[in-house]
Order: sequence, then C-alpha cells, then structure tokens
Amino acid sequence: MKLNARRVTRDPADCSREVTAVEAVELPPERTAAVICDMWDRHWCAAATARVAEMAPVVDGLVSRLRADGVLIVHAPSDTLDSYRGHPARERALAARACGREGLLAWMHHDPGREAVLPIDDSDGGCPCSPACREGKAWTRQIDAIRIDEADVIGDGVELYDVYDARGIENVLIMGVHANMCVLGRPFGIRQSVTQRLATFLVRDLTDTMYNPRRRPWVDHFTGTDLIVRHVETYWCPTVTSDQVLGGSPFRFAGDQRAAAYTGA
Repeated sequence: MKLNARRVTRDPADCSREVTAVEAVELPPERTAAVICDMWDRHWCAAATARVAEMAPVVDGLVSRLRADGVLIVHAPSDTLDSYRGHPARERALAARACGREGLLAWMHHDPGREAVLPIDDSDGGCPCSPACREGKAWTRQIDAIRIDEADVIGDGVELYDVYDARGIENVLIMGVHANMCVLGRPFGIRQSVTQRLATFLVRDLTDTMYNPRRRPWVDHFTGTDLIVRHVETYWCPTVTSDQVLGGSPFRFAGDQRAAAYTGA
C-alpha cells in the first residue's frame, strides 16, 4: 500500500521556518490497522452529528477497500462497547493476549513538552449551533453507515495494543472525530500511538473538529479543522488522504465553501 504522507518540519538552514514535506511510504497491509475513532450514531452537538453522517459513507468506502487489501479494521466507538457484547469483532479484541506495554494511559492530554497550544479555542465544547446544544452522552453505538465485518475488531481502550501486538501491527491509519479531542487524546489515538512507536498517520480528509467559529482564532469551522491538521503534522505524525486509496478527490464537506482547503503550503 503506497501512500504520500505529508508533515511539517523545520528548515535545517533556518530553524524558524516551517517546511511542508511529502514522503512516499509503503505500508504492508498485514502489518497495518485502520482505526475509526468515535464515529457515533449521535453526538450531543447537532452540527457534529450531521457532519459525521455526511462523512460516514466515505469512511465505509475506504475501510471496505482497505479490508479487502488485508488491512485490519478497528472500530473504536468509545463508551458504547456494551452494544457489541458477543459480536465476533468484539470477542476478537477481548481474546488478544496481554501485551504488557508500559506507559499506556486512559487519555493522553496536551503535552506542552512536545506540542504548542492548540491553534483553536475549544474550551466551550466546540458546538457552533445557536443556541448551543446541551452537552451530555448521546451516543449508543457506531453509526450504521459504517459496516462492521466479523473479521474486524471492536475496542476502545488500551486493549487495542494487545491486538496490535498479537497481529504484528506496526502502522496505524486513524480517521474519525474529533481531531482536536478524541483523535489526539484517546488511548488508541494519535498521541499514544506515536508514543508507543507505531508508525501513525491521520487520514486528514476523514476527520473533523469540535470548533465554534465564535472563538479564537475566529475563522470558519473548516479552516479551524485545517489548523488542527497542521498542528498534527507539525508535532505528532504525518497525514494522508482517502483518495490515495480510493481514487478521485479527497472528501470535502458540502458546507465547505472555501475556494481551496489547506494544501500544506
């Protein structure tokens, strides 16, 4: 599986200057997992629920292709695992041997020693609706538009590293929501996957943020997501796009009316 991975580095001749670099990488499918983070049936924020529903068919198309190519598909709808009790994909996660990894955390918060402050203010929960939606658990399972195959894995915690070790997984593609929160911080998210020395990649067109444009830096929602993508590329891991597997163009939300999305320049 050949992908073009993009990240932001420092110019060796001028450390104050950022340089966007694209590197061709080749990932053996049998050593690669694709993780779907928190693509729930319903979110407490109505706008977030609508964007997940819009993105879900493309996520399903991507993981269907990856599954056919031999990639392990991991469904990680946090806080909903009781809905999958007895499902073969859930039992597969529970049956993985204990890996004994050290330093696994239930949540990896912002790391000031490694990364700058997030470029968007999500302290209000990130709901752009007016009036703002009431926060609280609204999800019960993964959205049905993403099919779960019996050969897949369902899990949401550090147990997934047991699965990775049992399967010889070395590479992780992460997609889903929300990039500034769960995608970065969950136990199976970017910060911990990188810390555990897995080659980690964010699928940047198949993610979203919880961001209210009425907060800093006062940009539209989709530009706010692009800022988080660049943060990930700068401090954590490279990013790729779904069209590198599916062909065509990267996914773009219908509400994104900008002339162009973030290109890395």
